[in-house]
Amino acid sequence: MSTPTSPTTDELTEALKARGFHVTAPRLAVLRVLSTHPHATADEVVDAVSAEIGAVSRQAVYDSLNSFTEEGLIRRVQPAHSQARYETRIDDNHHHLVCRHCGRTEDVDCATGETPCLEASDNLGFDIDEAEVIYWGLCPSCQEVSPG
Repeated sequence: MSTPTSPTTDELTEALKARGFHVTAPRLAVLRVLSTHPHATADEVVDAVSAEIGAVSRQAVYDSLNSFTEEGLIRRVQPAHSQARYETRIDDNHHHLVCRHCGRTEDVDCATGETPCLEASDNLGFDIDEAEVIYWGLCPSCQEVSPG
């Protein structure tokens, strides 16, 4: 897995403008946080944005997350029985690994090559454009704590 790199302010500004958003400090901070902390929950984003720019309303961050998701700037992932998490990796149809114990969430590429997961055994007439696969298990740290 590659380490996320932080896009420049100019790149974030262009991404916002390209989707018709006004550029504000909270919106830039939300994207900056998600670019370096993929799979953050909304509350984690609020905390990180507050730490970065100071006072910001929780509602402003939540509104940004919702708007960015609707416009395809970020992706919302919500594993069963878990809080929604947000990420900026939107240019492919990747999957996720989720630890049953600590909730750690990691990206993993499609199981067998280039988006084969978009080809259902029988699409029943649907035009499939996205598939969601979540692998569940224990992360290496949790395996050490509770093996077996």
